[in-house]
Amino acid sequence: MLGHLRSKTSKDFKVRFEKALESGEGFAADAKMSSFNESGKDTYIEQVVVDTSKAREMLCRNINAYVTSVREAKLSEITSLYEEKLNKTLSKPVKSLLNNASDETWSAIRKLLQLERMTTLVGFASTLSSFDIDQTIVETLVAKLEKYAISIIESKAREEVGRVLMNMNDRFKTVFSYDYDLMPRLWTGEEDIKAITKMARLASLKLLSILVAIHLDEENDNAEETLQLALMDILSCSTLNRIWSNDGLTALTSNTWKDVSSTRTLITPVQCMSLWRQFKKETKHTVKRAIATQETYKRKNNQLPPWAIVAMLILGFNELITILRNPSYLWAIFFAFLLGKALWVQLDISDEFQNGVIFGILSLSLKFLSTLMNVLKE
Repeated sequence: MLGHLRSKTSKDFKVRFEKALESGEGFAADAKMSSFNESGKDTYIEQVVVDTSKAREMLCRNINAYVTSVREAKLSEITSLYEEKLNKTLSKPVKSLLNNASDETWSAIRKLLQLERMTTLVGFASTLSSFDIDQTIVETLVAKLEKYAISIIESKAREEVGRVLMNMNDRFKTVFSYDYDLMPRLWTGEEDIKAITKMARLASLKLLSILVAIHLDEENDNAEETLQLALMDILSCSTLNRIWSNDGLTALTSNTWKDVSSTRTLITPVQCMSLWRQFKKETKHTVKRAIATQETYKRKNNQLPPWAIVAMLILGFNELITILRNPSYLWAIFFAFLLGKALWVQLDISDEFQNGVIFGILSLSLKFLSTLMNVLKE
């Protein structure tokens, strides 16, 4: 009899409890179980004169176990919803910031994380308050969700580390091949390829230094300075000796960065050295091609135009230089050309020589002076 009543009471409670959850009353409905259970106990005592304490205890255990299982399922569901929300709000922005790494990258990521703390995590804590659970459990769950948000950022950072060499090459080519207005460089001979190469490498080195460690706090490190000292100045023996004396290259033979914990490290100094060597090897062809294009352009511009070559063959080099140095000669030649063309047309030389060379010369000599005077007058 008690077993039947316990089973019936348990089923009734589950029905009422689920209705209470659906109506939005939350886990405060657990309090209704007590009043319901008390009325049930009075009825049982009137009908069956036995000790019902064990039955009540078993009923309470069953109900508590059911409430706990439902609560855990709901908590898991809500936690998953908020984790999905964090994924949507953090993944793409963090990826974009890391892909376009700059001095403000980690500062922007910290601001983004702080915004999620003030919105998503606060909303999560507010939702948990309806579950009628201890505050310490709420704080634990919120802290767990915050760790999940941090893990998203760390995961995206590690993904970018896997593509860091490709991104360094892309940034180098962008800075090297385009000017500040994003117009393609033509390599006409006016560009300083050495300076442009250094600027492009510095931009790529900046990207590498941003990704060497996770900076979700405001602690600073000397990774960028170390990389610039050790990698950008390897140009001569004297420079190399200076770097060694300043412990620049020595720092890159270590597996840890100064003032950076191993848990925050994404790329070790040794890995940076290896990446930089590979990067220089892959971008060397781009620099050589620009130098070749510039030299070709210079050679092309240093060649004499065809008219100058013809004039040199006819007049000689010294005469050509004399003409080029004295523009008045050019005007005289131009005037003589126009005069000759006008005389050719007026005298109709081709027709005059049709009757023979001697007759043509005699005819032209008779008409030349008068025709010349007429042309000059015109």
